[in-house]
Amino acid sequence: MTDKRNTFSRRNFLQTTAVGVAAAATGTIAMPAVLRAQGAGVKLGVLQPVTGALSYSGQQGKLGATIAIDEINAAGGIKGIGRIEPVLGDAQSTPDGGNAEVEKMNAAGVVAIVGGYASSICLATTQTAARYDLPYIVDVGVTDAIVTRGLKNTFRFGPGFGVISKSALDNLVAINDKAGKPAKTVMIVHEDSAFGSGLAKLLNAQLPERGFQILETIPHPTPTRDFNNVVLKIKAQNPDIVVPANYYNEYVLLARTMQQQRVRPKAIYSVLGGAASSYKFVKEFPEAAQYIMDCNHWFDPRNPKALELKKKVEAQGQFYTYEVFMNYSCVLLVADALARAGAADRAKLNAALESSTFTGHVMPYGPTKFVNGQNQGAAPANTQVLGNDIQVIFPETFASAKPVFPMPPA
Repeated sequence: MTDKRNTFSRRNFLQTTAVGVAAAATGTIAMPAVLRAQGAGVKLGVLQPVTGALSYSGQQGKLGATIAIDEINAAGGIKGIGRIEPVLGDAQSTPDGGNAEVEKMNAAGVVAIVGGYASSICLATTQTAARYDLPYIVDVGVTDAIVTRGLKNTFRFGPGFGVISKSALDNLVAINDKAGKPAKTVMIVHEDSAFGSGLAKLLNAQLPERGFQILETIPHPTPTRDFNNVVLKIKAQNPDIVVPANYYNEYVLLARTMQQQRVRPKAIYSVLGGAASSYKFVKEFPEAAQYIMDCNHWFDPRNPKALELKKKVEAQGQFYTYEVFMNYSCVLLVADALARAGAADRAKLNAALESSTFTGHVMPYGPTKFVNGQNQGAAPANTQVLGNDIQVIFPETFASAKPVFPMPPA
């Protein structure tokens, strides 16, 4: 029998060991032989907004990254490199806060940075990192400007606005057509930073082309503590569909206010809804969450590794949110690139990321391929809250339920 310790390639190290390491913690799957680390180790920056208005998402992102780092280190580290030492940073939910952390991480000698979460933060921090040729792997930040500025150090793992909005509208049209086209009018409620404003601009351009009339687009700041006036406007105009584009706290408050004021359109259809695909929202406010649809980042429910990670996160008393599995995946991507680079060298790591073919996903992605910093294998999924759970409704290849549309009467 061939000895795995002698035949593991650098390319497949993380893809082969991640399930075994996760399973070792749960005792469900035998852990394979792992490579013993060589080298002095490497510092990896984990940058998230762990305080401020975006702190929940930031904490979740940090959780996903640190779980991946712990698994890699438990398996012996990265061949030829050694163990990963996380350097944790708090962007404080602002671009300036993120920039200050990039400066600190660069001074600390990190080989790369993972995270950022918010588009506005990622726009600033990737630019700052570029001054030092410091590889930056964006976890979420969906504004396409992040990867259209020609920054050679910037690699976005997840899909951006363009891909997500097209997928969302394709699926919305399919759902509406199958139901006999009952929905014709739309109102958009969005937060006013780079994320929400950029998405609202895209939707205003694309929804009319798909046969929908936009009655009004309502921006709001983050944080916002009261949505009563916004919901009164929705109630007065009575759109068939409400499209929210905001972060977690504001999304929850908007949905709860709509429920309290008995505003029930034919659909609440999110594009990157901050809470719509969140088990936390579903558990804490099941009535407000029921039947909400979302086109967002999601895990592959057919993937055993994704399900093992879900168990591990929930065993810690945490929710399995997209911030968790996206940052988990980003760390695995970096580790794979480091193993192929063969050295903790920024230039070599940038080159290894650019040529990545990483496939060790927990998400419904194709092989990783970066073109101008954007992962071409990344794709969103459509979900719907049904029966106090979150089901995948598109793509049909791994859907776990059929969409319920229009929403039934309260």
